[in-house]
Amino acid sequence: MAVAGSWQPPRPCEVYRAEWELCRSVGHVLHHYYVHGKRPDCRQWLRDLTNCREWEESRSAEAQRSLCESEQVRVQAAQKHTLVWALRQRPPTDWNLPLPQEKDK
Repeated sequence: MAVAGSWQPPRPCEVYRAEWELCRSVGHVLHHYYVHGKRPDCRQWLRDLTNCREWEESRSAEAQRSLCESEQVRVQAAQKHTLVWALRQRPPTDWNLPLPQEKDK
């Protein structure tokens, strides 16, 4: 059981800073724009970084609550996507047979 004053942010503040900087990087912005058609929204990473620093400085309960909620939203967003491919339980029976040769044209 954790002691009341021993709570730590889910991630170190350096991780929030690195994620925020990555989100703002040119390569990430271009990739995100290419894939999604819009610029990435990096405000949540900045809010998390600010809350993490506030927690480290003043042990603010509001910052703690905000960080916990933000991480829960991230976990739920990652879990909502279904797998594209059906996972195999075992390889196909003919996996070791030679591949069919291309037909002559």
